[in-house]
Amino acid sequence: MQTELIRQAAQDCAPAMNRFLRDLIRIPGEGQQEESAVARICEEMRRLGFDRVWTDRLGNALGSVGSGDKILAFDGHVDTVGIGDRSAWSFDPYEGFEDDVWIGGRGSSDQRGGIVASVYGAKIMKDLGLIPAGYKIMVVGSVQEEDCDGMCWQYIVNKYFPANGIKKEQVEFVISTEPTDGGIYRGHRGRMEIRVDVKGVSCHGSAPERGDNAIYKMADILQEVRAL
Repeated sequence: MQTELIRQAAQDCAPAMNRFLRDLIRIPGEGQQEESAVARICEEMRRLGFDRVWTDRLGNALGSVGSGDKILAFDGHVDTVGIGDRSAWSFDPYEGFEDDVWIGGRGSSDQRGGIVASVYGAKIMKDLGLIPAGYKIMVVGSVQEEDCDGMCWQYIVNKYFPANGIKKEQVEFVISTEPTDGGIYRGHRGRMEIRVDVKGVSCHGSAPERGDNAIYKMADILQEVRAL
């Protein structure tokens, strides 16, 4: 049974996967500071025998196994949000912790755990001969997702692929490894960025009735946004 072979291979890889994830947790990597984490991901892919490992001009980590023209891609973003108030953590967020059930630390779930799973999933597919004929598996550790969601793949599809002779149609599927508690979710439901400008009329603080306070106008707008 292939399922049992895959499960056993994953179990065999578990100690190495745990070490890899703990290493990534120890590397801070907020937006535009992902270089060290990208280097560690590339190092692991090379160690595991990926057919090709490289970075693009945006800084994304990329690795592939297989030699087909069609591409199945797995994506996990490298960057993390900040740690906020460090005193609010019960452990060092950049050292993390590990017990029999959990691995914790900044980025362990969102989303470096997904990168670890993708890297080792591709290795298992190669080792067990599970890459479909005519396909290659591409693993992407993408950058700046927290600040610029979608920009990394816009660059890959619209800039990197055409510059390297790859057509969009060759990418048949992209799986995002965002944590979903084991469920299958829509990859994106859309987004909007809206700027609102309000204008007022300045006046002396002793006679506010002579002016037009823009802050009050914005307060009304914020209440309407909250109601949405």
